[in-house]
Amino acid sequence: MAVVVITGSAGLIGSETAQFYAEKGYQVVGIDNNMRQTFFGEEGSTLWNRSRLLAAHRHHYAHYDTDIRDRTELERIFSRYGSDISLIVHTAAQPSHDWAAKDPTTDFSVNATGTLHLLEAMRTYAPEAVFLFTSTNKVYGDRPNLLPLREGATRWEIEPGHPYQAGIAEDMEVDQSLHSLFGVSKLAADLLVQEYGRYFGLRTVCFRGGVLSGSRQAGVPLHGFVNYLVKCAMTGTPYTVIGYKGKQVRDVIHARDVVSAIHAVHANPPKPGEVYNMGGGIYSNISVLEAIELTEKITGREMAVQYSDQHRTGDHIWYVSSLEKFMRQYPDWQVRYPIRTIIEEMVEENKERWCYSR
Repeated sequence: MAVVVITGSAGLIGSETAQFYAEKGYQVVGIDNNMRQTFFGEEGSTLWNRSRLLAAHRHHYAHYDTDIRDRTELERIFSRYGSDISLIVHTAAQPSHDWAAKDPTTDFSVNATGTLHLLEAMRTYAPEAVFLFTSTNKVYGDRPNLLPLREGATRWEIEPGHPYQAGIAEDMEVDQSLHSLFGVSKLAADLLVQEYGRYFGLRTVCFRGGVLSGSRQAGVPLHGFVNYLVKCAMTGTPYTVIGYKGKQVRDVIHARDVVSAIHAVHANPPKPGEVYNMGGGIYSNISVLEAIELTEKITGREMAVQYSDQHRTGDHIWYVSSLEKFMRQYPDWQVRYPIRTIIEEMVEENKERWCYSR
């Protein structure tokens, strides 16, 4: 039986990927030690998602409570499944700018060193597998902020006619800019994934994600913008807009659209070390102010909103992913979930978890 290994398997992308492949009859090997709870406290715990996977897919899902920094344990897992492994989806990460600044050593060891251990395990035990790494658009640092932008009533927009009008492409430079320490650790991992592909001829791929979203994300203040916003609306928690007057723009992609892109790559791997920007692109993007207004309409609740003039270090003013490269190589793939649908699903599927009542 073909095996799919997923790190961060109880997180948003990891759990959606695990469910997808378990339902297709693959043996799914999940690696997740609930370190999100260490990063973000009890509200960041992914144990509820792990329990859901084990209950729903006990015949096709095996879980390992393993830290990806533990090279010995990773080798034990990979050696057990060996050449049966056809796909490795690496989503485990420390995902917060702010948290990385508090503990750069842990951030780098998880994001960079953990990725190195996984690549070595693949090279040793499953060199024919496809390795898909969920990187981030933060590898570009604050360089997107140098683009010619116009301020509107509710959002920033790029100047019409600019080459990136349809989204930021993979040719944007990644150095000589301010990244945040999180951006640096993810860029190190991103480059390792590319290099293992090109140098060793392994089938490695990077997805540089925008805002990856969906109803199964553990929304917390430091990570998961849309999910946390909806959670605040549903629980009556005040929401703080951080910098740029709330006009900063993000493209938002549903986890299931990411999973369908992963499956496309699994079925037809590109050249080793390939990189794709992966987000909602021109099909699904929104400013913070617009997201607040839309969430209020969908939930029927007025939010308590606070403002902070200090933006996060290295944060983007406008970021929309160009999907042209990926869609050119995988023409059957498309964005199926626009931002309104994503928020509506979050509300519907989290009524009990977030104590929602209209």
